[in-house]
Amino acid sequence: MSTLQNKLAAGRFTLTVELDPPKSADAEKTIIEAKQLKDRIDAVNIADCPMANLRMSPIALSHVIQADVGLETIFHLTCRDRNIIGLQAELLGAAALGVHNILALTGDHPQQGDHPQAKAVFETDSTGLIELAAKLNNSQDIMGNELHKGTSFFIGTAVNPGAEDLDKELEKLTAKITAGARFVQTQPVYDLEIAKRFMEKVKNLPIYVLMGVLPLKSHKMALYLHEKVPGITIPPVIMDRMAAGGKAAGLEIAAELVRGTKNIAHGVHIMPLNDIQTVVALTDQL
Repeated sequence: MSTLQNKLAAGRFTLTVELDPPKSADAEKTIIEAKQLKDRIDAVNIADCPMANLRMSPIALSHVIQADVGLETIFHLTCRDRNIIGLQAELLGAAALGVHNILALTGDHPQQGDHPQAKAVFETDSTGLIELAAKLNNSQDIMGNELHKGTSFFIGTAVNPGAEDLDKELEKLTAKITAGARFVQTQPVYDLEIAKRFMEKVKNLPIYVLMGVLPLKSHKMALYLHEKVPGITIPPVIMDRMAAGGKAAGLEIAAELVRGTKNIAHGVHIMPLNDIQTVVALTDQL
């Protein structure tokens, strides 16, 4: 069992923060960021070439952070760049490096990123990737061949509590749980009623929920998320506060959302968009 898994099993409200790996062979910047967070949160997520932009390997960086900082990590793994042999090889390597928390994602298409000519693989999707990891946990590869030693992954995935078709979203989540997912980190939620509705729907499912919190930096950002990003709804009262107070209001709103979520979900996943000082200020308020 991982430390994060133990905390959630014990009923502890957990905080995780997402970090982007560097486009560099030097991990120092991310290590410095992780050190600032070490005594404030429970784990950091390390993205896998987010938005299909080239970045350092999330598995290697996760290992470095755990070794050098002593902060637990959750590495993202996407289906974009590897076939099922490559995915299993990455997972076995991660287990050997002591990186045991995974967030299984389908991934963004290369056309969205900085290598638009790259070939997308997508031999499987996030549900299939979860199944791969769960099989390895049972000391078998996806073909049923026995492993000399199995893995012990704590498997997570993503979900959107504000999805327009929530029933369909819950069908997908149920399939992922059946495949082996045991925790979810959600898309950002700005309305606690949406969080409560979602938690009521999943209360009988064997899944830990870390509700997503994305601190707002400006009224313009709030408008963009509300109007352009499917599944994100920002209530008028928050829009008004952002128009009047800007980034300071966004920080206050994020703190309120975290406090409100303590009575609803099992934890919070903070997405600071590479602004670590916002996480520092937010955890100071908490």
